[in-house]
Amino acid sequence: MDILVCIKQVPGTSKVEVDPVTGVLKRGGVDSKMNPYDLYALETAFRIREQVGGTIKVISMGPPQALEVIKEAYTMGADEGLLLSDRKFGGADVLATAYTLSQGVRKMGNADLILCGKQTTDGDTAQVGPEMAEYLGIPHIANVIKIEEIKDSSMVVEMDMPNTIEVAEIKFPCLLTVEKDIFQPRLPSFKKKLATKNREIKMLGFKDLEDQNEKRYGLMGSPTQVERIFPPAVNTDKEMWNGTGDELGDKLTAKLKELKFV
Repeated sequence: MDILVCIKQVPGTSKVEVDPVTGVLKRGGVDSKMNPYDLYALETAFRIREQVGGTIKVISMGPPQALEVIKEAYTMGADEGLLLSDRKFGGADVLATAYTLSQGVRKMGNADLILCGKQTTDGDTAQVGPEMAEYLGIPHIANVIKIEEIKDSSMVVEMDMPNTIEVAEIKFPCLLTVEKDIFQPRLPSFKKKLATKNREIKMLGFKDLEDQNEKRYGLMGSPTQVERIFPPAVNTDKEMWNGTGDELGDKLTAKLKELKFV
């Protein structure tokens, strides 16, 4: 089975500056890591490969520094990797991101199964996976928590819905987004790190993609724009009160009324 896993490099800290004009995160020089949810997608791919065989490719979109997450995927067991990197891709919302990734998937060769983490920790939209599937014209299932059965032309999965656990069968090729409870991700292997340190990672830019319409990529291809983004205000104000239980109760009631909480 040919399996493709979408991974992303995200900030490893909450102290990230924001471009005041575009509303885009300034990722340069910021400590980064692989999106935690993508680790679960990778582990799902490894478990499926152990069961039915096949190859595992990974794809990512980002600046050149995002090569590091592909190298990390190699140390865990991935076979091939592709990074989509071009200034024209910068500032993309979920729609433009999904379209760019779908173009990259077509360049890699359509896979039997595409796996994505439920969402990313820097966007939290959980929309890119399903939108990719729509662009690729393949069925998809989100919120997958268990792989029940893998058949020759389909697979049976459990998905976590708001009030129920549902079981569905989906035909290949298809796309799944997986929850964090599906498997425990494995750690990178030092032996694999040594074995893959010189393994090629393909890089493609805008000119390498089939669709050369610039209005489909980056800020130009993003119908949604961030109006304002800012770090949460930090409030460390505190008051220390002394007194009996009744006195403290009265003070607390008065304070809540003063703050208009009651």
